[in-house]
Amino acid sequence: MSTSLSFLHCALASSHQSWMGTKLMASPASISRPFSNPSSSSSLVVEAKTRTRREDRTARHVRVRKKVEGTPERPRLSVFRSNNHLYVQVIDDTKMHTLASASTMQKPLSEEFNYTSGPTIEVAKRVGELIAKSCLEKGITKVAFDRGGYPYHGRVQAIADAAREHGLEF
Repeated sequence: MSTSLSFLHCALASSHQSWMGTKLMASPASISRPFSNPSSSSSLVVEAKTRTRREDRTARHVRVRKKVEGTPERPRLSVFRSNNHLYVQVIDDTKMHTLASASTMQKPLSEEFNYTSGPTIEVAKRVGELIAKSCLEKGITKVAFDRGGYPYHGRVQAIADAAREHGLEF
């Protein structure tokens, strides 16, 4: 009875490999004895490929960066979102030069809001307003928006909307 269950287990595992993209690892003992006792120490191990959320975001950011490039006429507005802060930079990629920046770490903004559990949408709107004012002071009116691999939703969207409202063109 146990040998037939062992055979079914191996057959099911190999069929899962073909449609789930998993990697099968079997010990040499189980290859030489395919109908061995399933309670023995040599067993079949199925491992799935795992990627972290940060790796997924970095891959999305690389895809976006292939299309979005900052020029002197239209620099790139780059957003970085951490658990505790928001950072926005306007970058000329041809010279590798940051033209303007704003973040929640700047003193006027950090004193204005009290956010102990991370920046909220209201804070993101204020950061968008600050970056727009900073760009307009330096004569920058058009930018290319780089969401940094983050979904265009919540704080990232609030930054973009506030920057548009205060005079930047995307």
